[in-house]
Amino acid sequence: MIQKNIVLIGFMGTGKTTVGKILSKKLKWTFVDTDYYIEKKTRVSIKRIFETYGEQYFRSLEKEAIDDIFSSTNLVISTGGGVILNYENVEKLKVNGKIYLLHGNFETIIYNLENSRKKRPLLLKDNWKNKARELIKKRKDLYNLSADYIISIDNKSLDDIVEEILSIHSNI
Repeated sequence: MIQKNIVLIGFMGTGKTTVGKILSKKLKWTFVDTDYYIEKKTRVSIKRIFETYGEQYFRSLEKEAIDDIFSSTNLVISTGGGVILNYENVEKLKVNGKIYLLHGNFETIIYNLENSRKKRPLLLKDNWKNKARELIKKRKDLYNLSADYIISIDNKSLDDIVEEILSIHSNI
C-alpha cells in the first residue's frame, strides 16, 4: 500500500537521520538522507562543498536533490537543517509527504551537537553555540510554518520519538 512519505525537518542535532533510519527499518521503506544523497551524487562531502563553493551552491544542490526524490513514495526522508530556507522545497516535499518537525529546546540541541560525531559546516567556528542560537532563532518560524506535525524530542528516547511519529502517520 502506498502511503505518504515521512519527511523529517528540524535543526542540526535533532536526530533526523537517526530517527529516519529507525522509521525506515520499522516500515520497510527506503531511507533517503538528502545530505548523503548530495554527497553520493556529487562525490564531494558537504563540508567540502561549503568550504569550496559556499552555502548558496549547497542550497542549489539541496533543491536538485528534493526535485529528484519528492515524487517517489514510501520514503522516509531526512532533510538538512536548512531545507526550509527555500519554500519551494517544502511545497514539493508536501506533494507526497507529511512533514514532521523534530523540535528540541536549545539545551537539548547543544547537548546532541556536542555528542555527535558529525561535524556541521555552519558551526565550525569557535563561537559555534552563539551561531547555533542565531540560526535556530532565524529558522524557528520557517520550521513551524513548514511542519504538518511538531514532535518534541526533549527528554524522549529515540523509541518514544519513533513511536509518536508512527502513531500519527498510521492515522493519516
